Amino acid sequence: MRVLGIDPGFGRIGWAIIDGSRSRQELVEYGCLETESNSALALRLGEIYDFMLDLIGKYKPVAVAVEDIFYFKNQKTVIGVAQARGVILLAVVKAKVMCFNYSPLQVKSTIAGYGKADKRQVQLMVKSQLGLKVVPKPDDAADAAAVALTHFFVNPKMI
Repeated sequence: MRVLGIDPGFGRIGWAIIDGSRSRQELVEYGCLETESNSALALRLGEIYDFMLDLIGKYKPVAVAVEDIFYFKNQKTVIGVAQARGVILLAVVKAKVMCFNYSPLQVKSTIAGYGKADKRQVQLMVKSQLGLKVVPKPDDAADAAAVALTHFFVNPKMI
């Protein structure tokens, strides 16, 4: 099965494509979309939507795993991320792909075995689980791989 993992953001959206099953996973591709900070809000959201449709069309995942938003101290940041996440979910629905949401706590617990694991611990576990020589960069892509891996372990019946 092919899963697209998404680490949503407004300025940066991490993504990772993973093939496999509950017992074995392989990283196919990963990356990060960066939107221009000086572009209008509507244009940035449109860019995210188009990118998601293209990504889904190119890699044809069976499922998309998206990380839920966690609390931000900066209210302006959380609003932008929520808007971007909404556009991402809309693209997934329009592409007729199953969508699953995972909290940061679920991702950390599933991948690192500890809900308060730090970013580096999760990234090292992603590297280990996928048999990689290095942690995917940028961090947003590694986070997206962790979200996709979470789907393989939390929803084994969907694989």
